[in-house]
Amino acid sequence: MEEFEMTIPCLFGLESFVTREIKDLGLKHSKTEDGKVSFLGDYEDMIRANLWIRTGERVLIKLSEFTAYDFDTFYDYSKNAPWKNFLPFDAQIKITGTCVKSKLSSSPRCRAILKKAIADSLCQGTTLSHIPETGNLYHIRFTLLKDKVSLYIDTSGESLHKRGYRRISNAAPLRETIAAAMVSLSRWHSGRILADPFCGSGTIAIEAAMKELNIAPGINRSFEFENFDYISSDTVNRLKEEAKAKTIFKPLEILASDINPEYVDIAAQNAQLAGVSEYIKPYVADAARFSSVESNGVIICNPPYGERMSTLNECRKLYSALGKTYQNLNGWSCFIITSDEDFEKYFAKRSDKERKIYNGMIKCRIYQYYRK
Repeated sequence: MEEFEMTIPCLFGLESFVTREIKDLGLKHSKTEDGKVSFLGDYEDMIRANLWIRTGERVLIKLSEFTAYDFDTFYDYSKNAPWKNFLPFDAQIKITGTCVKSKLSSSPRCRAILKKAIADSLCQGTTLSHIPETGNLYHIRFTLLKDKVSLYIDTSGESLHKRGYRRISNAAPLRETIAAAMVSLSRWHSGRILADPFCGSGTIAIEAAMKELNIAPGINRSFEFENFDYISSDTVNRLKEEAKAKTIFKPLEILASDINPEYVDIAAQNAQLAGVSEYIKPYVADAARFSSVESNGVIICNPPYGERMSTLNECRKLYSALGKTYQNLNGWSCFIITSDEDFEKYFAKRSDKERKIYNGMIKCRIYQYYRK
């Protein structure tokens, strides 16, 4: 099959991480835009992207992109998209989509028109007027933003941040994709200690171990593409085995602590499910009292920031205590995510660099402190 275009949507602020991952996989990067990155490839490239992308949300096959100010145009262009290249005639069709700042503002009506357009396209050249929908399920997604329509087939199913290991979470879990980005940003490697003194459900520690051991983040989950008619189970199994064979085994020192014993237990269980428990040391401790005689470490953490846990004043007292703790560490770097724009004031140290990012709908910054 010829190459086609695919798009990986991501949280705002993670575009450069996804772009780098695409290039590192040897895929043909084509475009980076706000909230999404595109590449060219075939079905095997699509499978590899689903298995290996750590910071993107899903892998979508891009069918068409056009401008529509009325429903007739929306139908005509949708019908002309190359559905027959990707969908079998008996495909079950599920459609989701959003309309934002567009003349066509009714998502339900757009879904109905798109469903008819797909059916009419697949029925062309036959005597039938509708498709039977007795085959495998295909999830069609559309976006309509400022009158620009994009049509996709979802190949992932559940979002890629759902690796399959976090079956239990704390009250304010950090999204796996953000945790992976923070690990990448820190440039942490096996020659250094990594500590997360607010480990919660263990996401940062687990993502760090998986990245350093070169464990494919999607290796222990299923994907929607596994039910696609045009993809053989032999191909899927071969690429999964290839991914497993790339795992690297080496010593790691990762500390995952939290003041809440329940969270430490959750982190330990999740590390076990992820297959990295032997590389992570979970224990109960107060982050404000973290210390180490080692002089070559990195802290990566997601402390509470008054949005879903604790009050803002409580968080700021914690930032102050954490800042004093950090000043007593020799040769450590530190990467902290928070939505509090006055964080540096209470941490009592200007960051060497900061990076804007969205944790869900919450605007945050990753404050970066390099090795002293």
